[in-house]
Amino acid sequence: MRDYEKSVTESIVDPDRFWLEASTEIDWVAAPEIGWDEDSNSWFPDGQLNSCYNAVDRHVDSGRADQQAIIYESPVTGQRQIFTYRELQTQVAKTAGMIAAQGVQKGDRVIIYMPMIPQTVFAMLACARIGAVHSVVFGGFAPPELAKRIDDAEPKLLLTASCGIEGKKIIPYQPLVIESLSLAEHHVPAVLLFQRETLPADIADGWAQDWSEQLIKAVPADCIPLMSADALYILYTSGTTGTPKGVVRDNGGHAVALNWSMRHIYGLKPGECFWAASDVGWVVGHSYIVYAPLFAGVTVVLYEGKPVGTPDAGEFWRIIERHQVSVFFTAPTAIRAIRKEDENGELYPTSDLPSLRAIFLAGERADPDTVKWLENRVGRPVIDHWWQTELGWPAMATSLGLGDERRKAGSAGFPVPGYRVHVLDDNAEAVTSGKVGNIAIKCPLPPGCYQSLWGNPEGYQKAFVSYPGYYETGDAGFCDADGFMHVMGRTDDIINVAGHRLSTGQMEGALAGVEGVSECAVIGADDPLKGMIPVAFVVACGRPSEKDLTESCIAHVRSEIGAVASLRTIHIVAALPKTRSGKILRSSLRAIANGHGVKMPNTIENPESIEVILSKLENANR
Repeated sequence: MRDYEKSVTESIVDPDRFWLEASTEIDWVAAPEIGWDEDSNSWFPDGQLNSCYNAVDRHVDSGRADQQAIIYESPVTGQRQIFTYRELQTQVAKTAGMIAAQGVQKGDRVIIYMPMIPQTVFAMLACARIGAVHSVVFGGFAPPELAKRIDDAEPKLLLTASCGIEGKKIIPYQPLVIESLSLAEHHVPAVLLFQRETLPADIADGWAQDWSEQLIKAVPADCIPLMSADALYILYTSGTTGTPKGVVRDNGGHAVALNWSMRHIYGLKPGECFWAASDVGWVVGHSYIVYAPLFAGVTVVLYEGKPVGTPDAGEFWRIIERHQVSVFFTAPTAIRAIRKEDENGELYPTSDLPSLRAIFLAGERADPDTVKWLENRVGRPVIDHWWQTELGWPAMATSLGLGDERRKAGSAGFPVPGYRVHVLDDNAEAVTSGKVGNIAIKCPLPPGCYQSLWGNPEGYQKAFVSYPGYYETGDAGFCDADGFMHVMGRTDDIINVAGHRLSTGQMEGALAGVEGVSECAVIGADDPLKGMIPVAFVVACGRPSEKDLTESCIAHVRSEIGAVASLRTIHIVAALPKTRSGKILRSSLRAIANGHGVKMPNTIENPESIEVILSKLENANR
C-alpha cells in the first residue's frame, strides 16, 4: 500500500515529473521534455512516437518475437488461432499496406465495422502504423447509427466483414452496410470486406472489394513518426441529443497511461496472459483488448462469444484455465448471467484456476451480492473499478500492481494515481463523507484522457462548465469514512422524492441483497404528489412467488435506506433490456413506467424484453 500512497502523492505534487518518468517506458522517435502543456491542451506536445511500433514492433526488436501476442477464441465457429508478436507484425504491416493502397494517408479516417476477429485488431493497429485515424463501430449496429458516424467522421475507407456472430446468431453485415452507405450523406470512396466462411457476402456487383485479394497484393508498410497529440482514434459514445459524440484519443498520452496501467493497476508483467471479455467496439476493447496489453508485452485473449450459451456458463472458466490467464476483466452483467445459469458452480473447473490472481469488473456498478458470490466461487480478489469512454482508462480502482489490496463490495476503490477525484454539491463545494454528490475530476486530466470531441469543440467544453477547473463526469457518488469511492449511477439517476434526493443506484444495491433477486434496475417515475417515485424492475432467480419477492424487496429497501426511499412499485420481469455492451437501458424502463411511447433503441441486445414488460404491465392494468 505504501507504493500506492507514494504514487498518489507524487502524481499530485509534481504531475509533470511523474508522467515524464512514466513516459520513459515507451519507445519514442523523439522523447518528450514537456509534460502537460496548457496552451495546446495536451500531454508531451514535443514528443514523437508510433503507437503501433510500441504495441507490436518493439517486442519483436527486443527479443520477444516468438511470444504469444493474441489468442483468438470463437466457440461458435470452433476456431482457435494464436499469433506471436512476429506473426502479428507481419499481418499488421501487410494490412497497413492494403489500407494505404486505397489512398489513405496520415490523418484520414477509416471506419472499422467488424466483428471480434483477428483482422479487426490488425486493422486498428494498421491504421495506427500509418497515422490514419480509426473509428471502430460495434459490428451489427443499426444502419442509421453507422450512417451518423460515417457523416461525422467522413472516412476515406470503410472496413467490414461478411458477418458477425452474436451468441449463436449469425448477423449478415452486407445489408446493414449497404443501407448505411445509402443513408449517409458522405460518400465513402472505398469499402473492403473480409469474407468469413460462416456466411460469405455477395460482392460481385463491386460495392466492396475483397479483403483477402487486396491483402495478397499489398506491400508491407512501415511505422511513421507521429506527434504525441496527433489523433489515434475516434470512438463514438451516445450523445444526449441523439447525435453521437466522437471522443478523440491522442497517441502519446494514451500510450504512456495505458502502458503504466497494466503494471501498476492490474499488476501484469510481459509474457503473462490477460483477458478482457468485452468487444473492440467499446472503450474497454480499445484500451484493454488491443492497446494496453500489447503496449505492455502481455498476451491477450480475443473472444468471440458470450458468458453463457456459447456453449454454457463454464466457457469463461475453461478459457482462463486453457490459456493460464493471470488477470480477468469482465462486466458484472456477465457474472450475473453465469450465476443465474450455474449458481452452485457445477461448471467451475476442479483445477481451481491456479494461474488466476484477480478478477476486475467494470462497465456498470457491481452490486455487493454479485461481488461476494464471485469471490466465494473463485477465492481471489474481485475488484470493481470505474472509468468512462472519455477517460480511456481507470480513474478509480484497487491498484494491485502498487501493492494495494484494499477492497469493499459496492465500492469502486480509490482514485488511481494521476486522478484528483472530488465529490461536489451543485454549488461546486465539497460534500461531507458519506453524502451523495457529483463526481468531478480536477484539471488537467492525466494522460490518456480525451482532449477533444471530433468536430465538436462546444460539446467538449460543456463537460468543464458546471464546475470550473473540473471535468464533470455526469456520475453521482460518495466517498465513505474509509476513503472508498462509491459510484451510484448517472446524475440523472438521482431522483427527487418529495424534496429528498435519492440514489436509484443505492436502492439497486439494497435490492441485490434480497434472496431471490438475480438482477434489478430502479428508475424514477413521475408522480403528481411527490414529483417522482422510485419504480423497480426485478429479475428473479429460482421460482419465488411474485407476491413474496415483492414484499421482501420493499421491506429490505426500507430497512437498508429508510422509509424515505418510498419504494412501493416493483415489477417482476423475465429480463431487463440491455445494450450489446451489457448496460441496462434505464431510459427505456423510465419511458415504460411513465406510460410514454418506447422507441426501440438501436443498441438493444434483447428487444423482446421490452415487449414482454409492456405486455405484462398492460395485463396488470386491466
